[in-house]
Amino acid sequence: MTKIAVERGLDPVKAYLESQGFQVVDMENASASAQDASVVCITGADKNVMGMEDVVINAPVISCEGLSPEQVFQRVQEYVH
Repeated sequence: MTKIAVERGLDPVKAYLESQGFQVVDMENASASAQDASVVCITGADKNVMGMEDVVINAPVISCEGLSPEQVFQRVQEYVH
């Protein structure tokens, strides 16, 4: 199952991605669960997403600002399929 890390505040995106069969984890954890995510979805509101500069997640980042959950899903699809 493809794992997607989602930033807090994106509950509609999280719910939609889960309904499409993705495993969705909270990005705030910055733990192993988020470290191996295939894609990271952020609100776009923060420049320093994690509040730390030393956290590295080696995955494409999608800014969800101004996007519907369906549009975010389409962008995720571009990276995972």
